[in-house]
Amino acid sequence: MKPDISTRKDIHLIITEFYKKLTSDDKMIPFFEEIVTSGHLEEHIDTISDFWQDILLYTSSYSNNVMKKHLDFDKKVAFQKEHFIIWLDYLTTTIDTFFEGQNAQNMKDRANSIAMVMQVKFNLYK
Repeated sequence: MKPDISTRKDIHLIITEFYKKLTSDDKMIPFFEEIVTSGHLEEHIDTISDFWQDILLYTSSYSNNVMKKHLDFDKKVAFQKEHFIIWLDYLTTTIDTFFEGQNAQNMKDRANSIAMVMQVKFNLYK
């Protein structure tokens, strides 16, 4: 039996492994190329870990507006429905590789919800 997500370290592991997949995918790398080439990937992973820590562990570490950041970034690289499918698949697979339990399920459920809301905002939800 796998453990459930219970610490920031667990979340950081998920996000680190998840980003390895994203940054190795030709369809996804355009979204992360600037972060990778500028040497800010670890900082970005820490920020995303803060975001998920707040959601799963009820902390208050993340202070950005996640939706605005993505709406602004869409002007540089346009989001398509397939990007959300890939994103969800990689995140779900990564979570399932290392964890199971209520927090693991909560993270997958919340990711699905976030993907749906973003697709609505980008007029991609069908």
